[in-house]
Amino acid sequence: MPDTLTKDELLALAAEVLDIEARAVDALKSRLGDDFLAACQLCMDTPGRIVVTGMGKSGHVSNKIAATLASTGTPAFFMHPAEASHGDLGMLTSQDTLLAVSYSGETAEVITILPLVKRLGARLLSITGNPRSTMAQAADVHLDISVEEEACPLNLAPTASTTATLAMGDALAVALLKNRGFTAEDFARSHPSGSLGKRLLLRVSDVMRTGDRIPAVTANVSLRDALLEMTDKGLGMTAIVDADNRILGIYTDGDLRRTLDTGADIRTTLIRDVMHANCKTTSADVLAAEALHLLEENKITSLLVANDDNTIAGALNIHDLFREGLM
Repeated sequence: MPDTLTKDELLALAAEVLDIEARAVDALKSRLGDDFLAACQLCMDTPGRIVVTGMGKSGHVSNKIAATLASTGTPAFFMHPAEASHGDLGMLTSQDTLLAVSYSGETAEVITILPLVKRLGARLLSITGNPRSTMAQAADVHLDISVEEEACPLNLAPTASTTATLAMGDALAVALLKNRGFTAEDFARSHPSGSLGKRLLLRVSDVMRTGDRIPAVTANVSLRDALLEMTDKGLGMTAIVDADNRILGIYTDGDLRRTLDTGADIRTTLIRDVMHANCKTTSADVLAAEALHLLEENKITSLLVANDDNTIAGALNIHDLFREGLM
């Protein structure tokens, strides 16, 4: 049995792996030129989808490239090359581009389907580490991701080469994203269940209380009656409105503590005399994340939602946003 590495040897080996892989990625910059521009144009001109394929470790990387493309505005999916020879090639149409990934450029399962891809009329973009390989020579556009050495001490396990492939795939996806004018809201539409999707898609209208759930009183009621409304609606505040339902102010739990400190009688004090006039409001079509920022910026916990004519449309507090996972 070989001797176990010391802690220092393990750390040194890990650092060497990172150095080798960093150099592999950095070397790709010198190869960015006409081929990369042609690859971008080929993808932009593809009326169908980018179908990404690869075998083994290249297959795992291909799956990630396809997922990144699909989530950043370039319709794409992964096709297993071995399954393609047994019927899955039907996924590919003449409107598509096949993005074939193989470090050697000689992966048998991929080479087998190339004549059928050409006969179908689909375009071929290859990413390999050998510009003279079968896959590179057959491609309409080829991207070279060759590395000087693998990070594996045996120089066998795909390590630096898969990192370089993944980085080139990311470079392609991001270049296409920018070229298509893909926005954060576009990204959120393909990630509706994630926290990012909620921040970019969820609007105040989706979380605010409406109708009978809005705590509201008129200006001439007593503080006692206003407190009963606050208790009944459970938002820790109430809106004060006029006869036309226009917002005059707000009264919160915090205001109550300050009012009681003055010795005011809740039965005789009118809410108009202790309310906050000119209170902060928001609109129903504003992003919920913007409403959260308004709450945090002003160190408040409740917001009234106003229509264009300042009539009340809804109400919310910070806990409503917590429940939606915006924090």
